[in-house]
Amino acid sequence: MAQNLFHIFRNTPLGRETLLQSIYFCQRMGLLPTIYIPTSTKFLMYFENDVVQVDLDPSYLTAPETAKAHVDELLGEAGMKPDMLVPKHYTASTLPDIPTNFDFMCCPRSISDLSSKIGLGYIGPRVRRIIQAARFPVLMTSPVYKPWLSVAVFFGGSANAVNALRLGIRVAKMADMPLNIYTQVGKQPPAAYESIVEKNGLTPPLEQVLKKWTFFEKGSVEDNLYAVPHDALIVLGAYGHGIIRDIMFGSMMEKVQSTISNNLLIAGPKYTVK
Repeated sequence: MAQNLFHIFRNTPLGRETLLQSIYFCQRMGLLPTIYIPTSTKFLMYFENDVVQVDLDPSYLTAPETAKAHVDELLGEAGMKPDMLVPKHYTASTLPDIPTNFDFMCCPRSISDLSSKIGLGYIGPRVRRIIQAARFPVLMTSPVYKPWLSVAVFFGGSANAVNALRLGIRVAKMADMPLNIYTQVGKQPPAAYESIVEKNGLTPPLEQVLKKWTFFEKGSVEDNLYAVPHDALIVLGAYGHGIIRDIMFGSMMEKVQSTISNNLLIAGPKYTVK
């Protein structure tokens, strides 16, 4: 069975850029796009241990009479036919239940706040909740459509980083693209990070796709990010913690996502490696 990517379509110029990014991701990865054109600004996603209510900003309901035609046009130009998701179950008359059995999901950095108010380093709380609860990785797109030509994994040696590296290897193989690793060296020498990869059985598959492993032994994370290609898909592992109103991820992810405008693919703590 073909793998798929879930995309919520916003019928605006910015929404077009996001859909173009999803289309490119699907083309590179051999995925089928599953498109949802919302008819209300709220829906529920039932995860294994959490229920996330997503509150869309009103722009997602722009010109509903042309939304389907715009989706068909963009997918048609790419030679793809979308699988249109129509909710079958409703918790309330205007609160559809959206399934969560996807392989990937595309989100802009916020799906619940007006895009004109969103800064680069802002990930909306609903997107954070999805990342924390989902078993699938979440693609957070750059502000405008931008093809990626390599995969970049940030590896700090933690269990979340190992999970992200597994995902990065998977993506590099599926997309037939080179993979680069970036490590901000802490108290351990570079060899210690290589040992972690070997202990987790990742050395053989990594050797099939690895182009270069860069160790930053000086400078801050923010300064060293300049070395990352602007056209790389960045793969990160995230763990969630925080108070009810917001969820903060690990310091490395927060620094990366607030500094760089690349497309990000994030594996949350519940992500299941396939």
